[in-house]
Parts: sequence; C-alpha cells; structure tokens
Amino acid sequence: MDAAAPGMVSAGWVLIACYSAAVIFFVVRGALRTRSMTDYAVGSIAFSPVVVGLSLAASMMSAATFIINPGLIALYGLSGVLSYAVVLPVAALASFVVLTRGFRRQGTVVKATTLAQWIGARYSSRGYALLFALLALLLITFIVLICVGLTKVVSKTLGVGELQALVGIVIFIFGYMMFGGANSMVYTNAIQASLMLVVAGVLLGSGYEHLEGGVGAFLDRLRAIDPHLVGATNPKSFLFRDYFEIIFCQLVIGVAIVCQPHIITRSLFLRAEKDVRRYLVVATVVSLIFFQVVITGLFARLSFPDLTVGGAPLKPDGIVSAYVVTRFPVYVGLVVVMGLIAAGISTLEGLIQSVSTTVTVDLLGAFSRLGDSVLANRLVIGALGAVSGLLSWRQLVKPDLSVAIFAQNGVYAYFAAAFVPVLFGTFLREVPRAAPVAATLAAVAVHFAVYYGRVTSYMQAPVRNPAVPGALAILAALAVGGALTLVLRRADAGRGE
Repeated sequence: MDAAAPGMVSAGWVLIACYSAAVIFFVVRGALRTRSMTDYAVGSIAFSPVVVGLSLAASMMSAATFIINPGLIALYGLSGVLSYAVVLPVAALASFVVLTRGFRRQGTVVKATTLAQWIGARYSSRGYALLFALLALLLITFIVLICVGLTKVVSKTLGVGELQALVGIVIFIFGYMMFGGANSMVYTNAIQASLMLVVAGVLLGSGYEHLEGGVGAFLDRLRAIDPHLVGATNPKSFLFRDYFEIIFCQLVIGVAIVCQPHIITRSLFLRAEKDVRRYLVVATVVSLIFFQVVITGLFARLSFPDLTVGGAPLKPDGIVSAYVVTRFPVYVGLVVVMGLIAAGISTLEGLIQSVSTTVTVDLLGAFSRLGDSVLANRLVIGALGAVSGLLSWRQLVKPDLSVAIFAQNGVYAYFAAAFVPVLFGTFLREVPRAAPVAATLAAVAVHFAVYYGRVTSYMQAPVRNPAVPGALAILAALAVGGALTLVLRRADAGRGE
C-alpha cells in the first residue's frame, strides 16, 4: 500500500540506528552532569543563546506541525493554511516575544525550574503550584499526539507494524529521558532543529511541479478536486468553517499557546539577560519557517486527490508519511523521514522533561521529600511512558478524525488555565491572589463545559473543534481575572483610606 520501498526500509534501519547512537552519546554526556532535579530541569551548563533558540524552535514545532496538521490541510485546503500558517504563528510568536523577558526576569528572581513553581512563587501559594502540577497532566494528550505521529512515520519507514513501532518509540525515548534532562536535551534539540530546517525546505520545495504554471493553475487543480479546498473558509470541515474559527479563535489560542511549560520556561536556560535578544531572534525566525510546513498538505492532496493509495483510504494522520515514502527517491526520503522524526522527538523530549519535573518537584515534593530525587523523577517518567503508550494505541486504533482533536482538547485547557496567571504575574506588580486563581478555575470549567456540554452551535458537529472552547475559556479567564483584580484593588484601597 503506502509502505516504503525495500531500499528505504534497509537504509532506514541503518540511519535510525545511527541517530539513536548519537542521541545516547549526548544523553550519557548530559547525565554525567545531572546531579539534582535543578540540573535536570534547567541544566548545569552555560548554553549559547543560539543553541537555546534552536532548541525552543524545535520544541515548539512538533509532530503536529510536520506530520499531523498537514494531513488536516490535505483534507480541508487553504482555509487550514490561513488558520495554521498565518493567523496562529502571528499571534503565537508575537506573544512569545512579549512574554519572554518578563517571565524570565521573574523566574530568575524566584529561581523557578517549572511553570508550576514559577506560579506558586509569584503568588506566594504552594496550593496554586500544586493545582498547576495537577493540570500539567493534561499535557499527556500532547505526548500522545507526538507518539502517534512518530509511530505513523517509523512504521512505514521501517516496514514494521504500528504496535511494534509504538512500543519501540516509547521504550527508547522515555528510557533515555530518564537520564539526560536539560543538559542533553538542549543540544539534541539544536541538532534536531537544524535537520528540521533542511526538511522544511525539502517539503516546501516538493510542490514545485504543481506551481510551474503559476499560483492560478495550482489553485485550479485543487478546485478540480473539491471547490472547498480553495476557499478562505470550508463549511464542510469541522475546524475551519468560518472566520470565527479560522481567525478569532486562532488569534486567542495563539496568544496563549506559549504558556506551556516546555515553551515558556525555555528562557530560564539562559544565564544572562544580554542573551535574551539573540535567543528571541533565532527562535522566532526558525519557528516562522517551521509553521509554513503545513502547506505540504496541499501538495499531498494533489498527489492523492481521492485520499487513497492503492485503493486503500488514507487517514488524516497518515497522509504525510504516505506522501514522503511515495514522493521522494530513497535517500531524499530518508532525510525527510529523519526530519519528521526529529520534529516529533524534539517536542516529546521537552514535554517529558517539563511534565516529569513538574510532577516530581511540585506534586511529589508537596507531600514528601522526593522533590529533588532524580530516582523518583525516573519512576515518574516510566509511569508517563506507560500511560502515554496505552492512550496512543487507542488513538491509533480509533481516532476522533485525528489525534489532533484529542491533543488540542487537553493542551488548550491547560494553557487557557495558565494564561492569566502568567500574563498578570509578568506585567502587573500587585495582583490579589484570588484573581488569577479564579481565572484558572474559570478557564478549566468553561473549556470542558463548552466541549462536553456541546455549548454553542460549533459543538453540535460529530467532531468538535477544541479551539472554540479553548478561546472562550481564555476570554472567560481574562474577564474573571481582570474584574476581580479591579474589585479587590479598590477594596484594598478603600480599607487603606
């Protein structure tokens, strides 16, 4: 069907073995310098701002950008490109630049190593830190997305079943992440980002033959398949039906999306304030290039107009891997495959590192003396691997359109909850603690009430778009947090008089 050619399978085994050996080298090197949870969380090495910027870009752009989202673009067309390649990056990168300096300044003062710790220290509340340690478990849904994306690519490249590929991925990546932490992850991420840049160029250049007659001819070929593929909106989709979903929701989501621990805390790896500017430039430029990779989905749709290969239907999550193994000659295809794998692993490493650190330091540390135990952290990573593997297999067997829906539902709830405490804590001096706490609770309640209660007409479709409840949750959190801040400040001022 859409399996790789025999030559690619053999060479793929060799290349992945070499890649694994290189990763193990950096992990061993990093593990030798990891003696505490602080070392594991933010490293004990003075990293170059360029290296940290590349690491952030690689961690921010995951299998979602390189593997999963292009499949949705192949399904729904230009409306998805407008949403994922234009609106979302503008909002996300602007927010990233604005929030980074203030967040890092506060984090340096309180010596935070996790987002939960940063929030707890900023608002002088261990209970608030504990709440965010629990909410961090929602990010397991994102780990599942990456595991599914990697499984699709690896299984087709190596000619093995999806279950075998998934088990190998989970054992290898979660296994080595028990040891290296930030000391090895920053360097592996930088290498992965460099490879991802090469692959982004290859994927974006792979549609040159479709563009030979100009953009008009390219759009005509898409229109011949389905007129909705060339529309700014796609009423047939579950994600890009109108400008509210495509522009408004993605602007709101994009602004808050950087409030994920594997993204916002990366600036804490920098040792000096003078490094921040170069870090921001590198991370922003490279991330902007990565965001454009979703356009590959349009090229894939022209290659598979009826979304089948050899008469068998393609699932959205498998479109990119099918495109790669059929579109490119063996050795170019292998480079692309390694880039796709790097895209997934880079973010997966960041998520494993940040979630396990949060659970160990902020959750276990709240009830025991295990908060600085590297051994306890390794056990947490093992448990995360087991849970993620089981959930990933469920999504491989029976996805809800795409694993992206499952992941977005959890991740959007998390950063909707984190947005107000990070925003207020970064830019406002005196913030009554009740305001961000209430905002966090409102965000979680609104997100899941809208999604599972099927509130609004957008939630009536068979597949629900998590961006809608996510955006509404962020707005609700801003309203609740802002109103309470004003009311409580006035009350304090009145008592002062």
